[in-house]
Amino acid sequence: MRTCLFFLGRFAAACLALSLATGAAADAIPAEAFFNHPAIDNAALSPNGRYLAIQMARKDGRVMLATMEIATRKLQPVANYKDVDVAEFHWINDDQLVYSGTDFQSAQGEYRFTNGNLMTVQRDGSGFKALKGGRFYRASALQDSSDIYVNWAEFTTKWDVDRINLARLNTANGELKTFTRPGKTIGWWMDGQNVPRVSRTLDQARISLYYKDDAAADSAWRKISEGEQYSGEVVLPQFIGPDGTLYVTARKGKDKSSLYTFDVKTSRLGSEPVITLADYDFHGQFVADGKTLLGVHVETDAPATVWFDERMKRVQKEVDERLPGTVNRLSSSVRNETSWILVRAFSDVQPASFYLYDTEARKLDLIGKAHPAIDPARMSTMDMIRYPARDGLPIPAYLTLPASKDAKNLPLVVLVHGGPWVRGGHWQWNPEVQFLASRGYAVIQPEFRGSTGYGFRHFQAGWKQWGQAMQDDLADAAKWAIEKGIADPKRICIAGASYGGYATLMGLIKDPELFRCGVNWVGVTDIDLMYSATWSDSSEDWRRYGIPFLIGDREKDAEMLKNFSPVRQASRLKRPLLMAYGVNDRRVPIEHGVAMRDALKASNPDLEWIEFQGEGHGWKLEKNQVEFWTRVETFLDKHIGH
Repeated sequence: MRTCLFFLGRFAAACLALSLATGAAADAIPAEAFFNHPAIDNAALSPNGRYLAIQMARKDGRVMLATMEIATRKLQPVANYKDVDVAEFHWINDDQLVYSGTDFQSAQGEYRFTNGNLMTVQRDGSGFKALKGGRFYRASALQDSSDIYVNWAEFTTKWDVDRINLARLNTANGELKTFTRPGKTIGWWMDGQNVPRVSRTLDQARISLYYKDDAAADSAWRKISEGEQYSGEVVLPQFIGPDGTLYVTARKGKDKSSLYTFDVKTSRLGSEPVITLADYDFHGQFVADGKTLLGVHVETDAPATVWFDERMKRVQKEVDERLPGTVNRLSSSVRNETSWILVRAFSDVQPASFYLYDTEARKLDLIGKAHPAIDPARMSTMDMIRYPARDGLPIPAYLTLPASKDAKNLPLVVLVHGGPWVRGGHWQWNPEVQFLASRGYAVIQPEFRGSTGYGFRHFQAGWKQWGQAMQDDLADAAKWAIEKGIADPKRICIAGASYGGYATLMGLIKDPELFRCGVNWVGVTDIDLMYSATWSDSSEDWRRYGIPFLIGDREKDAEMLKNFSPVRQASRLKRPLLMAYGVNDRRVPIEHGVAMRDALKASNPDLEWIEFQGEGHGWKLEKNQVEFWTRVETFLDKHIGH
């Protein structure tokens, strides 16, 4: 039996029972339903498991923080403001939380790294205090202290982060105790006794790991591993278990990385991996209580959990039986003093829903839904496929086919992820993909060469391949869809943001017979600008080592960079194009877009241009999201629609 908890009064109903009128079933779902702020964004159990903290939206759109006593279901607002939104929150003990504030209703441009906006409050709403010291890093291991750990950046310029510091902050008296670091630290890992034990530095494209043998804050660091950033042989720390075991990812001579233990005394990896994922590099989030590593959340085609703890294995099975068809992520409290488990359930067609599961009564209670206006029955399923590139390299891709149509001769959008050195797609509800599918478009999201998560060879195959083999992978995705009878060859559009925007432009230049139109937002148009733009947030290390290695050397590869910079090839772009940029973008400054727009004016009459004031590298404001995707809908309908 499931029950539903309603939050009444002047706060938004976070759990809604919705019914669609019969006559409206065929109507298009409004864009606002896809791009509004989640009714519930996150939830977390208190350390003792007796309370739940909930980040939720009010009716006016502001995001507040509330706590709920699970036994009584009593809801208590603790951070609820007229002009401030709660951005993130954390329990630090049974009675106290910390959170940061922002303004989701004001576009504030692009901030690569800020040094904190922390506040603390008691779970009953009393004891508010603004904190100074930095960004929240973590609470104490057992969440039984008023101390927290914060970090803050040191900059070489306004936008260039040089290193990240760590300190312990007493939230009661404001005392700040700083820990020494071994160099240009970019990551910290702490053990179960709240001691910073591992530090990762990055200097001149070389990654080093250091270990602290002594618990004293000012004690020395000892180097335990080092390697070139792009060598594929770097050992990367992931987690320090409650028993002090250091877990790392490493390839150990293989194509895919796995999870290993690492002996800090001998600097040796364990003989066998702890977790290996077939066809994927290891990527995971660790689940632990105060005494034991319980399991690891991992991702292959879809998310899953590897449980080491027998009780959690049993609970997972029970929850999965009650919630079939969704990924059910379980969170227990640090001390497990109650029978409650928090469940976050989601799928490709269902946005996140939050439940409490009573492991003794075996009862599941629905707390609320992130997007209650979304009916999973009207969404479109997402499947992982693999297609061969022209040189034989298998390319993973997510394929979403519109639920309202037969999978034959459909208009197709090749949606290109940014980065590009990331995993772009994930098996979950994606508002952009589902919006396009709801309008009748098939969507394919290629994990082109250079994407990470699919092994070192797949990543390495993309080096210095902007506009070349990376681009061909996208064309090959469209050709595969045509060959399978899915796509109408005369109705294919390419679209994407950031690198995806770059690839959109190059697709229209290189394969105009294949791509009939393009949508580029916040895309790179001139590779040379990535070197020279002093107003960008790109770091000096990235310009000196990363760009030459992964994209191309400014001098040695000058001709290649010119040939594969869209702004230098603008006269070849004749297909309809929609471009959008944020005026305050620091990652890809609007100068990229302006230069391309001006270069196209004389040769392309089918150019549409949007500027969003105050926005950065993507759209923060809901109204801008809705405006942009409504414009995209109109543009696609005009050029490849019905």
